[in-house]
Amino acid sequence: MILRRLSILNYKNIACAELELSPKVNCFIGDNGEGKTNVLDAIHFLSLCKSSTTSIDQLCIRHSEDFAVLQGSYEREDGMTEEIYLGIKKGVKKQLKRNKKAYPRIADHIGLIPIVMVSPADSLLIAGGSEERRRFMDVVIAQYDRNYLDALMRYNKALQQRNALLKVEDARPDLDLLMLWEQEMARYGQTIFSARAAYIEEFRPVFERIYNEVSRGKEQVEMNYVSHAQRGDLLDVISRGRERDLIMGYSLHGVHKDDLEMTLGGYAIKREGSQGQNKTFLIALKLAQFDFLRRTGSRTTPLLLLDDIFDKLDAARVEQIVHLVATADYGQIFITDTNRDHLNQILTRMGGDYRLFHVRHGEVKL
Repeated sequence: MILRRLSILNYKNIACAELELSPKVNCFIGDNGEGKTNVLDAIHFLSLCKSSTTSIDQLCIRHSEDFAVLQGSYEREDGMTEEIYLGIKKGVKKQLKRNKKAYPRIADHIGLIPIVMVSPADSLLIAGGSEERRRFMDVVIAQYDRNYLDALMRYNKALQQRNALLKVEDARPDLDLLMLWEQEMARYGQTIFSARAAYIEEFRPVFERIYNEVSRGKEQVEMNYVSHAQRGDLLDVISRGRERDLIMGYSLHGVHKDDLEMTLGGYAIKREGSQGQNKTFLIALKLAQFDFLRRTGSRTTPLLLLDDIFDKLDAARVEQIVHLVATADYGQIFITDTNRDHLNQILTRMGGDYRLFHVRHGEVKL
């Protein structure tokens, strides 16, 4: 998939931008806080129907404005065009259209335009809680498996209902109703667990290979999937913890507690990794994510968004990353940086068509 044209109106600090894009490399250069990341975030929103930086859509509307509009014109591998419109208005549900037709459900759009974004916020995959690592799995799997996204929504609804019953004070909840929601959690939780386990099994060797290439074999990394569903029948695991859950007031067991163990040299990278090693780990995760999406689902080459990724990396690792993304396996790439030298290195290595945009005070210009 190629994004040919991007229109931005009142999105974050960007009042108006009409961009004609390169089918290969698009670079956005400017100081911090000028709006480079907001351009990439607009592209992210058009693909996944949400911002990469906030879960509250209305926070994406420019200050003093009541609405924001994003429009993208895409070219598919078969040459056909996809026109995507997304409108956000205060107090109104966001509107999403594909070729001028509204979607019955916004979730139906997920996967049409696969995307991978690498940004400084990814540091939470290492430093943050397990919900960040579950989200890392969910974002990829949902882009190629419609049943997964449906199961995830149904599981979360059942979890919310069970937790609501557990929070009732001074009374025992209806046991039959509690069991009903536990059955729903187990049913859809098993679907989620199976998809995550299969994904990590295929994803892990690609991730380890890419890390090895970027680090030039200097370190050994591993990643393992951990889930309560590995302990046996999920319904039994959930129901066995019922009495403790009643005391705590929420569900302690289920796939909403899944995690990824990430290690460097056999130790948790959260404790052992340097800034450069952590950055390398995260970039390898995302490039492996790209490789996986390229080979699954719609088999459409994803868009690759690289937001300020070279900071904290030594010259050798920067060189290896540039070498990787310069191959034919990667399609259209969007890069932000404050350092023109990094961008020159990339453009020299990749050759061919590119566009370099300057971003200042929310204005995007060639």
